[in-house]
Amino acid sequence: MQLPFPLLKNVVLVGGGHAHALVLRAWGMDPIAGARVTVINPHPTAPYTGMLPGYVAGHYTRDELDIDIVKLARFADARFVLGTATAIDPEAKTVTVPGRPPIPYDVCSIDIGITSEMPQVPGFAEHAVPAKPLDQFANTWTKYVEATKTQPRSFSPNIAVIGGGIGGSELAMAMHHRLSILGRTPTVTVIDGGTILREVGAAAQSELTQMLHSKGIACKEHMIATEVTSEGVVLADGSLVDADFVVGVAGARPYDWVESIGIETHDGFITVDETLRSKTHGAIFAVGDCAHMGFDPRPKAGVFAVRQAPVLTKNIAAALKQTKLGKFNPQVDYLKLISLGKKSAGADKFKRFVSGPAFWRLKDKIDRDFMDKLNDLPEMAIESPPKQSVRGLKNHLEDDPPLCGGCGAKVGLDVLAGPLGELPASTRTDITKLPGDDAAVVHIGSTNQVITTDQVRAFITDPFRMAKIATLHAMGDIWAMGASPQAVLVTVTLPQLGQGLQEEWLSEVMAGTSQALEGTGAEVVGGHTSMGAELSLGYTVTGLVDTPITLAGARSGDQLVLTRPIGSGVLFAAEMQRSARGQDITDLLAILEQPGGPDAALLAEAGATAMTDVTGFGLAGHLTGMLRASSTEEEPLAAHLDLDAIPLFSGAALASRNGIRSHIYKSNAAAVPVTSAGRDLRYPLIFDPQTAGGFLAAVPEENIDRLEGQFAVIGTVVSGKTEIHL
Repeated sequence: MQLPFPLLKNVVLVGGGHAHALVLRAWGMDPIAGARVTVINPHPTAPYTGMLPGYVAGHYTRDELDIDIVKLARFADARFVLGTATAIDPEAKTVTVPGRPPIPYDVCSIDIGITSEMPQVPGFAEHAVPAKPLDQFANTWTKYVEATKTQPRSFSPNIAVIGGGIGGSELAMAMHHRLSILGRTPTVTVIDGGTILREVGAAAQSELTQMLHSKGIACKEHMIATEVTSEGVVLADGSLVDADFVVGVAGARPYDWVESIGIETHDGFITVDETLRSKTHGAIFAVGDCAHMGFDPRPKAGVFAVRQAPVLTKNIAAALKQTKLGKFNPQVDYLKLISLGKKSAGADKFKRFVSGPAFWRLKDKIDRDFMDKLNDLPEMAIESPPKQSVRGLKNHLEDDPPLCGGCGAKVGLDVLAGPLGELPASTRTDITKLPGDDAAVVHIGSTNQVITTDQVRAFITDPFRMAKIATLHAMGDIWAMGASPQAVLVTVTLPQLGQGLQEEWLSEVMAGTSQALEGTGAEVVGGHTSMGAELSLGYTVTGLVDTPITLAGARSGDQLVLTRPIGSGVLFAAEMQRSARGQDITDLLAILEQPGGPDAALLAEAGATAMTDVTGFGLAGHLTGMLRASSTEEEPLAAHLDLDAIPLFSGAALASRNGIRSHIYKSNAAAVPVTSAGRDLRYPLIFDPQTAGGFLAAVPEENIDRLEGQFAVIGTVVSGKTEIHL
């Protein structure tokens, strides 16, 4: 997360279209010093248009179809914002994403594609799915296929495709093929207000139409869809096309909010000049289907977005450097490779059309080469020591994983033990420092105030989301003691930034902090700021409690309850090394952004005898702390853990199996007495450091039914030498 140069300018990529994906890759290979890139997309992935028919037909998996925008953003050291842009203010130069502060830009590029929603057709929104956006259609189609598998063998699917262009015809053949190989006899109907396949040459139109008929796909030409019902599509002549799955491909149009930007558009599409820049607002570029190339109009096709990418990349750099922009010259004609359902394709160019398996192999190679380019990113370079270095430095760099963010960057328990043990004994009678607890209790008259502090190194590139998670992480110690949060002090270390970006980042940090505190009862009362090598956030939190729940209360027979999955440390380490799936990181962050207070309250109501939040020392480390604090000379305590019962974040087991470890893993594993789990690949995860982790509580066995279905019961406290048995 350390920045080699101060950041002075903001580049914002709105949308994760094909051109922007290629820009991110190019930026990662050759970044522009002093600029921060932000990419905004409603999903962590973006389906690749060229492979969609193959996915629908069953030739590709979803992972093969999707471009991982989160991984590309990490490669480019860009901030990924999960959300949908709903407005752009070209005067203030900000992008609006609901639920967070406006995102400023110096240069903005828009690549959001189009939608084939048909709001003019009654019932479409309720009973049909648009083919674009692609991810929505892909998800809906997958659910339909899975539901079809569960139907009786006599069930015959009925499909209606509104729109008989290339896209509609490809999908019709792909859906027919997919359902046929399931052993079904589908009825597929293509509906078009004019002549189908009119955007291809006459030879291609004739042959493709014959192919549709040969597959039994009906074509209703010069027919207007006037309504979609639960029974199918009503046509203008009053007839009904029976359908239990309706997809809209016709009438692809821009998103409504684009017109409200106030820049020049053509039928709602952003008009750009030869440099791909808005004709009226020089700080805004637009590419892909959402753009109208007013200088040389072309049909909507993914090939143009791909070929616009190098020009867009160079022109964003030129805009930042204030040098001359280059021009995009679209080709007059291009090879149209059209999927034919099974592994066969047709090729249309220069009014000629040929088809066969060889063209499927050509199309498959082109598509896979494109995806490989976005997936096979250069490996992280291992830092080499200078020629003049002390003995052992090279081995240290090779043996230690890269420094992680969040709790993965903490100092190990074995290192802390010595210095903390050297502290002088407290002489104050109004402070109780409980053994093993991260918080202390301050006695103010009859009031008990809990106080704690925490600090985390940046683990994601978004200051707003990082602040939300770091705030909730710091409050974990308050909630774990059964206290109600009260006051918060914030310590912010900003990286090297220009003055304008200093204010922007600080505003995002405070907005994220404030959002995290909503509903908790706590308030920010002050703090401190400084500049440093990287973003780091610290929080000091106080809370009020009558009788605190501590580590020292567990008893033999108590059940061990865990409120959240584990594995965040190994996932953040994998994400830093660009080996984690973007979807897994997105799912992880969504859980970490949830306040843990309600979970802690449920455990307290169930009579928890001891409780802690699982953070830097991992599940095993924090459980050991509980056992040691609760043990007595008469009855030392141990624990039995059931690895099968411990919930894991999606992707954590795979990352662990691949040998990825957080920076603090070795220290955590060395500090805890655990009986071996043999070759169980989940075993390392009990030492994995957690950021904003869940709560671990000891709950009396007779009360455990109060928590049934709420949390995972992962083990039992037993009498015996203090260690963890697996």
